[in-house]
Amino acid sequence: MSVHDVSDVQVTGVTWGSDNPGEVRWERVCPLADLFPERGAAALFGDVQIALFRLPDDAAYGVHAGRVYAVQNLDPFSAANVMSRGIVGTRGGEPTVAAPVYKQVFSLATGVCLALADKAPKDDLPADLVTYPVEVREDVVHVGLR
Repeated sequence: MSVHDVSDVQVTGVTWGSDNPGEVRWERVCPLADLFPERGAAALFGDVQIALFRLPDDAAYGVHAGRVYAVQNLDPFSAANVMSRGIVGTRGGEPTVAAPVYKQVFSLATGVCLALADKAPKDDLPADLVTYPVEVREDVVHVGLR
């Protein structure tokens, strides 16, 4: 496991992210303090690349303020592992990340692609991102893998 461009995650005893059913294996990512608000970080678990985003404690993020989100690092529109380099923002109070290559906008909470930017996903990839549950325990970020 490795973390690069650390910028996000960690709040003890709190779970955020996917409510998808299925068995989850929790993996330690990094101390929350290693993640910087509104900056992405990439983590590698075997062959699974995950992009992590820590939101600032800012009223603009509403109920999402201070939370950490995890999505797949693979951008389905460029087929490159670059989502951790995306631009964090909001749309209608929902936290988002804009892909750095073609600028599609995705919900960090659900992974849904909110703006296609006149492109189609490559290689028959789904347009939406896979999301992963996040827990912060004793100031350490953990991600749930399926």
